[in-house]
Amino acid sequence: MYFYSEHYQLALGDELRKLRKRRGLTRKELNQSLQSEISLQTLATYELGTRQCSVVRLAEICLAMGEQPHEVLARVDKRVFAGASGEVQINLDKIAGSTNQELLPLRRWAEDRLQAEGPAATRDIVLNMAAVERMAELCGLSANELLARLRELAGTTPNSHGVEAARSWPPTR
Repeated sequence: MYFYSEHYQLALGDELRKLRKRRGLTRKELNQSLQSEISLQTLATYELGTRQCSVVRLAEICLAMGEQPHEVLARVDKRVFAGASGEVQINLDKIAGSTNQELLPLRRWAEDRLQAEGPAATRDIVLNMAAVERMAELCGLSANELLARLRELAGTTPNSHGVEAARSWPPTR
């Protein structure tokens, strides 16, 4: 499997930004709680995924927000490598905003989930294939058809980021 470092950096930056916002911190407040001195611009480029972050710096940033670095990295791994484990990542905002009538049950589910969790809702979630199969049944589609619709909605195809967006179902051995 080819590793796209840019995709990993973007996912890591997004996780850091989400964590900071969940903690109710501004970049300035986070920066003031760090042991080492870095500029606000450097912190912003980490969050944007446009600058590589050393392991030591990552640990310092995570710990300043009360999070273990390995937990942040686990979430990044899950996002980046979801397809490799037979899972698919979906964005609730994109599903809720879909006009595809075939996805109406899925759209209602996404809207309900976003409304129930409020502004702090996790937008990107990972579904295992059992969940995809159930959702496909609700939509009157096969699992492969639903995966194709989800890829269209996300604007991705398998291997567009160096990993599968999802395995075809059922898996072949």
